[in-house]
Amino acid sequence: MATSTFQPSARRLLHALLLVQLAGALAIGAMAWRWFAATPAMALACGLGAVALVRLLVSANNFVLSARYASATPPEFRLGLAAWLRLFEEEFVASMLQSSWYMPRATPRQVIFEGSAAAPVLLLHGYGCNSGYWTHLAPLLDAARISHATLDLEPVTGSIDDYAPLVERAVESLCAATGAAKVVIVAHSMGGLVARAWMRAHGAARVARLVTLGTPHHGTCLASFGVGLNAAQMQRSAGCGEESAWLRELNASESAATRRLITSIYSHHDNIISPQTSGLLEGARNIAIGGVGHVALGRNPGVLARVMQEIA
Repeated sequence: MATSTFQPSARRLLHALLLVQLAGALAIGAMAWRWFAATPAMALACGLGAVALVRLLVSANNFVLSARYASATPPEFRLGLAAWLRLFEEEFVASMLQSSWYMPRATPRQVIFEGSAAAPVLLLHGYGCNSGYWTHLAPLLDAARISHATLDLEPVTGSIDDYAPLVERAVESLCAATGAAKVVIVAHSMGGLVARAWMRAHGAARVARLVTLGTPHHGTCLASFGVGLNAAQMQRSAGCGEESAWLRELNASESAATRRLITSIYSHHDNIISPQTSGLLEGARNIAIGGVGHVALGRNPGVLARVMQEIA
């Protein structure tokens, strides 16, 4: 008899993680109340503070790991201490809000503006995330009356190639709902590889522009700490050398015409994609930035302004 393996969604995994953090905060608060005679308010503050400290250390560790494999930072993008502190603060806040508020509450949506002349936009999130990642870009698209859709790439640990049918259905739905012949795809991190894998499978005829944010076009050394087929596909070889065989095949499959459809925006201070120059895709329009972390790419005002320019 055939058996099926339960694959929890990113939303359910985040809910479980939040429950674990809440239980930890309550346990630490109870210890503070019982052993140190803390008031209930102080005990709660101790518990929540301890959880926030752990999350802070996790963010700091990502920067340490990425620095171990980092590519050289061009002189014009080098930061002073104050700028590094702003970078870390923005990335930590972005990570906390995404994983603890926006993504646990998100559901995919499609928004259609009748009569809009702009090409509709499909938003693809990255590894371990969901449609909630686009909380800050979606209002800008609404304000510009640009039809758009989000979707959840599931299962969370699936093969990147297996997400292509989800993208195909979303593109067909957007084109049917708007009457447009082409869509713009904006993709964060792994989502950029998903879009390229979809184009390899279905062609690029319906793509007006693909804009990738922090996508590891040549892999990332930190993918070795991830789980799932998709993480393995984004890895670099032992010692952080060459990109994976899957990435080599994907990169070799694209024509010059396809590459001209792609804009790759990448940060020299990305704390997840390392080496950071993995975001540089030959033959594409490459836009290097600095002072922005990986998760913060989806909420940084300067980055979002560039994305809107590329969409236009």
